[in-house]
Amino acid sequence: MDAIIETQDLSKHYGDFVAVDRLNLQVHEGEVFGVLGPNGAGKTTTILMLLGLTEPTSGVVRVAGLDPGRQPLSVKAQVGYIPEQVGFYEHLTARENLVYTAKLNGLSRELTRERIESAMERVGLSDALDHEVRTFSRGMRQRLGLADVLVKAPRIIIMDEPTQGLDPERALEFLELIRSLREEDVTILLASHLLYQVQAVCDRVGLFYRGQMVLQGTVPDLARQVLGGAYRIQLELATPDDAVVEAIRRVPGVVSVHPLNGQGYEVEARDDIRPAVARAAIQAGAQLLRLDIRAQNLDDIYTAYFGEVRDDNASTTG
Repeated sequence: MDAIIETQDLSKHYGDFVAVDRLNLQVHEGEVFGVLGPNGAGKTTTILMLLGLTEPTSGVVRVAGLDPGRQPLSVKAQVGYIPEQVGFYEHLTARENLVYTAKLNGLSRELTRERIESAMERVGLSDALDHEVRTFSRGMRQRLGLADVLVKAPRIIIMDEPTQGLDPERALEFLELIRSLREEDVTILLASHLLYQVQAVCDRVGLFYRGQMVLQGTVPDLARQVLGGAYRIQLELATPDDAVVEAIRRVPGVVSVHPLNGQGYEVEARDDIRPAVARAAIQAGAQLLRLDIRAQNLDDIYTAYFGEVRDDNASTTG
């Protein structure tokens, strides 16, 4: 797959402080890439360099094949940006704000009208098209921000904490809008600290820490890197048996087997190998009462990774 966003050893220093440290990132065309990390990890600084709003200290950055530092207007023509706090002219209507965006992007009057009506319908704000933005709630402003981006039909949309401050219902609605864009081959870079939201919409995830991207891949990939297994298979047996445990441990793809609630076992596995695990248990003489599976999630990965980091730091300083 072609990379539509790419960085090579990208760094940004503010005096002695290293905000981004030799970042190597590839986002493929048409995918939703999630950027995770605690505050100060380098997420927003990276976004500013991708948009050409701050100059890198060193390294290479390409967005749609362009250098944002040298070709910022060409990049902005293909990239939509939704910051954490979306700003509009409060005394103007939603329509008037979007017309202003369309004029900045050189759209004809007819195309402007078509795109504004289409975008506002897309985000569920058609009835508020001629209302002043100062009357909008936080959720409406976020949706208007997405409409504002859609007016120029970008190839790439970059979102920085787009659901921050929204109640759960409005956040869910916004995530549904993001999911709908995946069907149109729009590339989305989504920066957030809300793990369940990132997992719900992203194809791949990059975990930032102290200016570096320390992990990158699909959620199962990250689970294998951090936890050893991407899946937890739970078995309940009529009678626990050591011979059954040994048979399960020999199944290819099994990482570990642990007792569970006194009458069963939890199997950590690299893949969904339920049929093989069940077959091994039955062939070893077990009476299988229940078989469930749970994929490891970003909460598990995030907690485990930063637990290891804290342990390493403690052992270094101790």
